[in-house]
Amino acid sequence: MAGTISKIIHFRDEEEFLDDMTEIMERFSYLASKYGHNPVEGILLWDYIGVQDEEGVKIFRVGEFPYFEGTLKVDLETLRVMERYFDEMESKWDELRVEDIAYFVEMLNDALGREIVYYEAYDLGLDRNTAYIILNLVSLHYLESVLDGRDREIFEEAVELLMRYI
Repeated sequence: MAGTISKIIHFRDEEEFLDDMTEIMERFSYLASKYGHNPVEGILLWDYIGVQDEEGVKIFRVGEFPYFEGTLKVDLETLRVMERYFDEMESKWDELRVEDIAYFVEMLNDALGREIVYYEAYDLGLDRNTAYIILNLVSLHYLESVLDGRDREIFEEAVELLMRYI
């Protein structure tokens, strides 16, 4: 996409990173609701999994599967197979690597007989304490040029926080 860049970013503390990204996204989402432009087009952590259901692809983290069970629109048999595999992955959380997740996803899709579970972090070269971010520089420049007052402060706080990682 024109005007976008993507970058693998590294961090030391995953919880702090997630808190910071939440703050950044809240600020940019607020600005996007008023001005129609969000500079952050996507973030992918090393343990994000996508599942295709009747409504589209839903993204969640490996350890969050129990919370997503009720939101997935798949048949009960598919759900139970997925639950077994995700329980196995979660039981090995401390030593889990991207290679392990990629292998589990491959085995899971084989067990389901169709490819509905996606894992991109391995192909992107992510590992623990890394994320892949897509930034829209055109949106960033646009917001910088039109904001003033409190909205400019919100923008600058978000950019300053984002720059810690970039």
